Amino acid sequence: MAFIRIIEPEEAGENLRQIYAELTRSRGKIAEVHKIQSLNPPTIPAHMELYRQIMFSRSPLSRAEREMIAVVVSAANGCRYCVQHHLEALKHFWSPAAANAIMTGEYEAAELTTRQRALCDYARDLTLSPQQDAAQGKWAERLAQLGVEDRELLDATLVVAYFNFVNRTVLGLGVELENDPGGYRYD
Repeated sequence: MAFIRIIEPEEAGENLRQIYAELTRSRGKIAEVHKIQSLNPPTIPAHMELYRQIMFSRSPLSRAEREMIAVVVSAANGCRYCVQHHLEALKHFWSPAAANAIMTGEYEAAELTTRQRALCDYARDLTLSPQQDAAQGKWAERLAQLGVEDRELLDATLVVAYFNFVNRTVLGLGVELENDPGGYRYD
């Protein structure tokens, strides 16, 4: 149960009801991570715009790679809610076996490229110890040696930062996983 009050769609005032309707239209349904923000409705569309820009806009990282990073970060943080949601999204792009291997850190079983594995390692390290190699530029150097361009590194870092933000919101406010975490629009 969430640690704060949530306004459900049937209780929502006009402004929040419109925000919920737009979420249903654009994403297929309303997630608990959106409802947790219902006491401050203007944050919901702002949050969704940031999410759309980071996860869906044009990028040299594929949608699958961004979902891969989301799963790695969320697993490192122990955020079951985000792991499950983004594992479902990753399964939309990759096989369930590959997606599950990403979740457990078994990159060989996921058959990742060297570049993708390095992006996963970067995401985990930046999440767990941001003051270490990432802050000293060592990861930027390693990734550049693998052919990762600056824009790819920027976009990967934005995904890492975004999911650290959302993981902390979910964990800090007790957002509960829905019975069916899938069924969203992933493309």
